[in-house]
Parts: sequence; structure tokens; C-alpha cells
Amino acid sequence: MNNHAIINQTEQYVYGVFQHDITGHDFYHMRRVARMAKLIAESEGGDPFVTEMAGWVHDIGDKKLFEDPKEAHKNLFRFLNEIGVGNDQIEQISLAIKDVSFSKGGIPTTLEGRMVQDADRLDAIGAIGIARTFAYGGANGQIIYDPENQQTSIQHFYDKLLQLKWMMHTKTAKNIAEKRHQYLEDYISRFFEEWGFE
Repeated sequence: MNNHAIINQTEQYVYGVFQHDITGHDFYHMRRVARMAKLIAESEGGDPFVTEMAGWVHDIGDKKLFEDPKEAHKNLFRFLNEIGVGNDQIEQISLAIKDVSFSKGGIPTTLEGRMVQDADRLDAIGAIGIARTFAYGGANGQIIYDPENQQTSIQHFYDKLLQLKWMMHTKTAKNIAEKRHQYLEDYISRFFEEWGFE
């Protein structure tokens, strides 16, 4: 099976896993990250196939999304083997997704992993990032904002989103992040203007 066919099979697999997600970690998040990761790889000299594949599967096994992360990983790697992804490439994909998550606080050891992390973080800022923040908050019973409460969706902007611009690894991602970060700042300013706490 050629790389194009492998990616198509992986896309279908990912759709089956994430099609019902309501937290902002849905199929379309995976597709955006995969496509952005590939774009970054093509600009920065990484392996486009490994990077795109890692983008597609980067959230499989995330502990906040799966009851049994180890089983999810095992099923994923079995699937990749079945569709003809070589052992070396599976290892590269595994390394690329190992430390992508913001909550883990890690930096991926491979160039491809850093590119996927950049792509994932770009999807957490800008207009899409704002939409995903409120989707995740709502799905987890989190209120929008309360000045007396630190566990809100707006607090998440300060805890994570507004930091991401400075955490990009590649020049390509840094350039894209500039505009998206500005959109976040404009949104927060407008939010508090309308909320009544200027």
C-alpha cells in the first residue's frame, strides 16, 4: 500500500474513533492538525508522511479522551501494522506523538514531533481555538466565566492559550501564531468589555 492509500485508511480509522467527540477533539481537529503538520514539514524539511500520519493520530491514547489509553495505543499500532506501515515508521510516529500534549509539559525529541506539537498548538489559538475552548468547557461542565472562580473557560485562555505563541518550535508555526494570538487578545478584550469588567 502506498503512502497516499495509507493516509486514506488512517483517515477512516480516525473518523471511526473521533466522529462523536463533542470536546473539540473531533475528527476535524485531527484533520486540521494533520494538514497543518504536513504543511510545516514541507516548509521546514521534516518527513511529510510521518508528520502527517502523526498529526492524524496524535490524540489517540490521550488520557483525557480515552478510558484505557494503553489499549487505544495498542489498537492503533496494530492497525498501522495491518495497513502496511513499516516498523521504523511506526516507531517514528510513536515518538512524534509521545510528548505532543500541552498538559504533559514535554518537548518532542524528534523534528516531526515538534512539528505536530506546533500544529496542535496552532489549532488551540485563533478563532478555532476559541470555539474549541468553549466546546471542551461545556462538555466538561465548566462555566464560561466567574471572577471568583479559577476553573472557567476564560481562565483557560490565561493558563494555556495566551502562552502558546511563545512555545512554537518552527519558524512557519511562529509566523502563523502571530495573527492567531492577536485574535485571542482582541477577543478577550472584547469579552470583558461586553461582560462589564473593564
